[in-house]
Amino acid sequence: MLEIKLPKLPDIETDRLLLRQQQLSDAPALFELRTNPDVMRYIERPRPETVKESEAFVQMVNENFSKGMNLIWAITFKEKPEQLIGNLGYWRTDLANYRAELGYILHPDHWRKGILSEALKAVIDFGFNTVGLNSICANINPENDASRQLLLKHGFIKEAYFREDYYFEGKFLDSEIYGLLSSTASLR
Repeated sequence: MLEIKLPKLPDIETDRLLLRQQQLSDAPALFELRTNPDVMRYIERPRPETVKESEAFVQMVNENFSKGMNLIWAITFKEKPEQLIGNLGYWRTDLANYRAELGYILHPDHWRKGILSEALKAVIDFGFNTVGLNSICANINPENDASRQLLLKHGFIKEAYFREDYYFEGKFLDSEIYGLLSSTASLR
C-alpha cells in the first residue's frame, strides 16, 4: 500500500506561483473565499460563520496531512507568499488504491488568468511523480462548466455521472467524476 512519508508539505514553485502549506494567518482570506457566493456556487459544503471556524479548518487540514489523509496547498503569488488567493490539493486519499481526489478554489479576482491551470499542472506532477499515485479523480457539480473545462484541458476524462448521490441543504444533487491515470498523464 502507498504511504505518504513527507516530514512537511513541501513548497511547490511554478513560473508565477508559490504553493505552500496553509497557515493560521490564512484564515481571514480563506473565510472570505468560503463565504463568497461566486466561489461557492458549485461547492456544496457548509460555509464557515466565523474566521475562527476557518482557523479550525486550517488546523484540521494540516493535521490530516500528518496522518496521510490529504495534501492541500495555499495558492499564492511568489511576490506575495503571505497572501492566500486559493487552495488546491488532494482532499481525500485512498492510499490502498493509489488514488486521490483533487479539489480547488480560487478568488474570483484571479479567474481566467491561467493561475489554477498553472498550479494544477504542478500538483498533478507532484501526485504522480513524488507521491506515486496511479490515478487522480475530481468530483464536480455538473453545472460547473469552468471546472469541467479545466479538468479536460489537463487530460482528465469523465468516468461517471451519479444522479442524486449527494444530499446538501435539503436537496439531492448530482455529481460528475473525472479521472486521470498516471499512464495517460505522460501522453499529454
